[in-house]
Amino acid sequence: MAGFFTELKRRNVFRVGIAYIVMSWVLLQIVDVVAPMLVLPDWAGKLVLLLLGIGLPIALFFAWAFELTPEGLKREQDVDRSQSITPQTGRKLDYAIISLLVVAIGFVAVTHDWGGGSSGVVQPRDVALNSIAVLPFVNMSGDKENEYFSDGLSEELLNVLAKISELKVAGRTSSFAFKGKNDDLRTIGEKLDVATILEGSVRKAGDRVRITAQLVNTQDGYHLWSDSFDRELTDIFAIQEEIAIEVVNALKITLLGEEAKQL
Repeated sequence: MAGFFTELKRRNVFRVGIAYIVMSWVLLQIVDVVAPMLVLPDWAGKLVLLLLGIGLPIALFFAWAFELTPEGLKREQDVDRSQSITPQTGRKLDYAIISLLVVAIGFVAVTHDWGGGSSGVVQPRDVALNSIAVLPFVNMSGDKENEYFSDGLSEELLNVLAKISELKVAGRTSSFAFKGKNDDLRTIGEKLDVATILEGSVRKAGDRVRITAQLVNTQDGYHLWSDSFDRELTDIFAIQEEIAIEVVNALKITLLGEEAKQL
C-alpha cells in the first residue's frame, strides 16, 4: 500500500487533484457571481458543478496513466524512468496550485469584504427603498384565455407606477422574465435590484373577477401590504385601470409615507 501511495505522489496525481479542486471552486464562485447578471437559470450552477464532478476522476486517471514529456503526452508505461520529468512537472503544478489559491483567497476577500470591519452580520443590500418591480400576475382561473387579462393588469400597474416620479420601477422585460417561476422573492429582488415587489393573482368566476395584490419587502420576504378587489367584467380595460390606481394609491402610502393622491 505504501508503494502505491508513493507511486501516486511520483506521478503527481495528488497535485493534479488539488489543482483541479481549487480551480473548480474558483470557477463555481465566478458562475455564482455572473449568473444573476446574465439572468441564467437556477440549474446553470448545478450543471457546472455536475460537469466538474464528472471531470475530476477523468483528470486523476490521465494524471495516473499519462505523463507529459518534451515530446508530448505519452502513456506512463512507455516513458523511461531515467528520462522522466515528473519532478519538474510537479514543481509547475505546485506553482499553479499556489496561484489558484491566491486567486481563491483574493476572491473570498473581495466578496466577503475582509478587513472592512465586518462583524459577521449580513448587511442589507444597498438598494433604493422606493424601488419596485411588478411581477406578472398569476392567472388562477384555469382558463388560459384569461392570461391576457392578468398580463394586461400587470402591465397597467407597471405603467401607472412608472408615472410616479418618486418611484424607481424595474422594466417590463426584466420583471416578466420571472413569469411562471416560483423563485424566492428575495432572490428576485436581488436580481432586479429592487427593495419591493408587487405580485398578485387573478381569479375569474362567470362575469366576476377577483384580483389579489401583495407588496413584499425583498430584504426579508415579509408582506408590507396586501388587498383584494372584486369587480364585474363589464369593461376589462376600465377594471385594469381602476385597480391599478387603487393599488398605486395604497403603495404611495406604504412606500412613500404620503397621503394618497388622485392620479
